[in-house]
Amino acid sequence: MDVESGLISSVIDFHDKLIRNIKGIRESQAVFDDLVENEAEMQVAIAAEAAGRMESRVPLITRPFDYGTVITYPFLPCNWQQTRFSDGARYGVWYGSLELETTVYESVHHWWRFVMDSYAAEDRTIIADRRVFSVRCDAILIDLRGKEGRFPQLVSSDYSFTQQLGGYLHEKEQNGLLVKSARCAGVNSAVFTPRVLSSPADVCYLSYTMNPQSRTVSVERERGVSWFTIERDEI
Repeated sequence: MDVESGLISSVIDFHDKLIRNIKGIRESQAVFDDLVENEAEMQVAIAAEAAGRMESRVPLITRPFDYGTVITYPFLPCNWQQTRFSDGARYGVWYGSLELETTVYESVHHWWRFVMDSYAAEDRTIIADRRVFSVRCDAILIDLRGKEGRFPQLVSSDYSFTQQLGGYLHEKEQNGLLVKSARCAGVNSAVFTPRVLSSPADVCYLSYTMNPQSRTVSVERERGVSWFTIERDEI
């Protein structure tokens, strides 16, 4: 990574909330109810699932919700995956946004691609529920906002440049970065270590509705009431 290019030239002493948008359900469900026949079998299934779960050393921070580690999950080796700032081979990245709407545009983009890969030929309504929460971030972050004009690779669909950048910053033990969203005018964060994140709290639930044959995704905060619509050319 060419550090003399002016790309890595600004930092911000960041102390604020970041918003994360993940798969979730509005109402709790018994996940084993179609696999067991009685309460005894249900307890065995629950115990087996718990025994295979990687527990956090700080569960009051990292396991406040009814499923998974909302802070540490992206950093666990078994959950590393290729993303904009990671090749998925050496480390994971926790992504959040400064704005709720930005998380919608980002997650709709990836959900749309998944649906179209799986159901593009089908003419039917598909609904996805999302859970949105905030996490406190206290860290010195590399500030890449405004650099996308000179470095358009920051918002490109080709991740080769940003993965190289992420690898460099991770190797230098940087906390993370702020960068313009590739999907809208908002700002995203990419955090490389869980130690700068704390105090997760629920924000809201969302529902995304689309038909693979249409060109829009409807976003709802309240079930049955459209919040806004994202057109295909915005995804």
